Amino acid sequence: MPHPVSRTASRLRTVLPGPGRSALGAGIAGGLLTGLAATPERVGRVFRRRFPVVAVTGMTGVGKTQLADRLSRRTSAEGAAEVGSAVMERRTRRGRRLQGFRFLVVPGDNAATRLGALDEVFHDEPVDGVIHVVAHGHATPRRTAGTTGQASATREQQLASELEDWTITAHRIAAMAVRRDRPVWVVIAVTKADLFADELDEVVRYYSPGSGSPFGDKVDELRALAGGAKLSVDVLPVSSQGGDRKSAISTKRAGELVDALATRLAQLSGHV
Repeated sequence: MPHPVSRTASRLRTVLPGPGRSALGAGIAGGLLTGLAATPERVGRVFRRRFPVVAVTGMTGVGKTQLADRLSRRTSAEGAAEVGSAVMERRTRRGRRLQGFRFLVVPGDNAATRLGALDEVFHDEPVDGVIHVVAHGHATPRRTAGTTGQASATREQQLASELEDWTITAHRIAAMAVRRDRPVWVVIAVTKADLFADELDEVVRYYSPGSGSPFGDKVDELRALAGGAKLSVDVLPVSSQGGDRKSAISTKRAGELVDALATRLAQLSGHV
């Protein structure tokens, strides 16, 4: 006795002539291929929502890598405070709810690798958010390539370099923001807060939009270029160090500041 499936197949062959069967087969195969091709894209979108990419920018010596290490709960390598990186570094923060962040630490030195990294994070593969790191003129000075001895720079020189670096970065942020169909967020992280613990409110105000300070004016210019509705700006103090007897910020307080930054990142990314 013919198997039911065989009878069904025979009926299909009777109803559909040869070209019809070929077209049906091609349609089914095409649908399957389309679904399979779309699956990685959907998975990529879900992964990106759960682990958004964040550029960590700022001039050399402000502590970008140390901050990324703290945010990703990674122990900084010994000597990291004295040695800047000439290549883009990657860090990942993983949470308990399968959420977190992927940090891209852009080199601070004015080198070809830095310009290439800036192009990557703001143009080639635009990031979801930006942490721009400043140190209120307390960046660790770097020696010029090929020179020996201890580097030195006045606080005024460091503030001027910081402002110049922000101007370069801000133009790239603005160019990215105008191309996006959703708002871009920027967090200005004021590091080394242990060096000016008694002035935190005043320092935060210096970097804030509408403050009338040289840096605040540049932030206002960025918002004008990008469009206020397309760009959100937060300013938060952080300390990657703290806890020794000479520090003005305890280990607990330094951890609280980093946790506050991480919480704000989660809010901006829609994780909470």
